[in-house]
Amino acid sequence: MNSATPLISLRGVTKRYGSGAAELMALKGIDLDIQAGEFVAISGPSGSGKSTVMNILGCLDTPSSGQYLFKGAHVEALSRDQRARLRRQYLGFVFQGFNLLARTSAQENVELPLLYRGDSASVRRVAATVALQSVGLGGWESHTPSELSGGQQQRVAIARAIVTQPDVVLADEPTGNLDTQRSHEIMGLLMALNRDHGITVLMVTHEPDMAAYARRMVMFVDGRIARDEINLHPATAAPPSLSPNEST
Repeated sequence: MNSATPLISLRGVTKRYGSGAAELMALKGIDLDIQAGEFVAISGPSGSGKSTVMNILGCLDTPSSGQYLFKGAHVEALSRDQRARLRRQYLGFVFQGFNLLARTSAQENVELPLLYRGDSASVRRVAATVALQSVGLGGWESHTPSELSGGQQQRVAIARAIVTQPDVVLADEPTGNLDTQRSHEIMGLLMALNRDHGITVLMVTHEPDMAAYARRMVMFVDGRIARDEINLHPATAAPPSLSPNEST
């Protein structure tokens, strides 16, 4: 790793659920640095702590102890509202289940983070159109999720994640609901966003062939980091098919 100040730094981070006999230590003293522009896959078996650490990194949860620094700011000391502002300003999220509003067009789904941020209608419209074009869905702005394939829905979700031009995209099992071909296309898209736009990508996955696309692989076991290594030969993907005839 280079010696630059990390974009993200965890120091001694723990997460405790419950108390007494019911206490569960989901994280047991995590130290982790992530540099701007990295593509990191976080993997591990069920219950390993990978989803817990992703929730903390995404400011959706807070550590029980330890420090979380984002651009040098102590996130663990922020209020709920301050963490929400950090999420809106710097982070984009992609989920396994797409999390699109069912009766809302692709355009309106992508505009949603900008609406929460208070941007004007004209700014939202232009930014969402550009984001949809960047994921190969130009011309599909008016389609609702039910009119899109799973792969296209995930592209809409990625467009929504990047419409705010975040520093970091956090992808939680982004290919979990897709077939093999669409999974590899989505990974190719995430790689392109990382490579061409410099977006830091943090991805949780239980699929080794998806983790293989990342340039760094962090394995969690029993609430600890068991392995943290550079992937010298990341997988590559053909450019995603942008055909409007993509099958479901």
